[in-house]
Amino acid sequence: MIEERSAGGTLGSIGQQHEMSRERVRQLLLKAQDQICDYADLFVDDWRDRLLALTAGPAAPGSEVAAVLDVRENVAMGLLVQAVGAESPLTWAGRLHGWWTRDPGALEARLRVGAGEAPLRREDVAVAFASAGVPGDVPLLELLGHAKSPLVPGVEGSWLRRRARGRDAAYLHLLANGEPCRAEELLEPTGIERKPAVAEALRRDERFVQLRLEGKWALAEWPHLNDTSYPNAVEAFVATLTELGPIAKEALFVKVGERYPVTLWRLQQCLLDDRVGMTEDGALDLVARGAFPIEESEPARPATMAVDPAGNVFGIRLTVDKEVLRGSGVNVSSWITWQLGMRQAPMARTFSIAGHPAPIVLKRGTGAAQLSSLRVLARESGMVGGCEFVLFLRADDSTARVEHTCARQYCRAVMAPS
Repeated sequence: MIEERSAGGTLGSIGQQHEMSRERVRQLLLKAQDQICDYADLFVDDWRDRLLALTAGPAAPGSEVAAVLDVRENVAMGLLVQAVGAESPLTWAGRLHGWWTRDPGALEARLRVGAGEAPLRREDVAVAFASAGVPGDVPLLELLGHAKSPLVPGVEGSWLRRRARGRDAAYLHLLANGEPCRAEELLEPTGIERKPAVAEALRRDERFVQLRLEGKWALAEWPHLNDTSYPNAVEAFVATLTELGPIAKEALFVKVGERYPVTLWRLQQCLLDDRVGMTEDGALDLVARGAFPIEESEPARPATMAVDPAGNVFGIRLTVDKEVLRGSGVNVSSWITWQLGMRQAPMARTFSIAGHPAPIVLKRGTGAAQLSSLRVLARESGMVGGCEFVLFLRADDSTARVEHTCARQYCRAVMAPS
């Protein structure tokens, strides 16, 4: 009964299972609690004070309760914690069982403060919720993924507000891209199907502004939005370096930011351009003036990519989505280009496919790595939207092949009517 109660069972449901009344269950649990408290008094005379201090915060895990009492974690500890007035904290996903507090509403309040910082990039999630006072061991991703969470997952581990997911996705896309985009370029990132709908959504959000001369959308936080003659961030970077170099990186970043609306993240990407290099004393200058090219540092390997032990055959797991079906290039992690030695930009490598006149082209740009269209390959393999497949790339002979990897009983292509 103690175990069932700690797992969230009600007195009524426990009584039904053991064929006794709700009141009898309550009496037995209280008797057990009294006995456990008596035993605790014999061995740890200040256990109440210890638990009162521990449960003053928004949430303390059972492991910390065990550590405070100097015992192994066990289900009976819950009776001791309840004896000092603690209970499982509340969240939007219900009670967080296995955790304890004497202020049950505090954790959800702090979770909502953290969620209020959305949209959040993957690297910002832990920081935002820690700043809100959410304990670091709380199963945050599990709570964020709950159906009643105020946030929904975005691309690359980001989290968006449920009621503003399209606009939040546009914000993060512009932030990552580092330069203004046309409305049609935001259709895929936002999931909005029509260009006018994108424009209308951004127009109602004060985080966005439209550049009147070009019609592109930018972030209001970017300076000098209408005062630039550069087509993109890389050209602004190279032009500034051409005029001022050699120059320290921090100083160059400041000068480029004065001329073109660009994020620090995008400026770091510009360092990969094959025209940019570093001098012996650490300053930035043009390769044409004798600077040494800067190579990309090794990115983290995503879960969707793998390589054989010999380092020759690479696999990229992909899903047939709208981007694939309409024949667009497919953005992929730059881990694959780094492994293939493509550590500057622009660089490209082709992989031939048996029976196909057009090869697969893998490009490394300053902003991202991209595969050429995979639509024909997906269709010829009988795949439809939602199907999963792996693209294999061989480094030794520059060949490629596609393997449809859906489990047959779940494959949409198999279940689709003929």
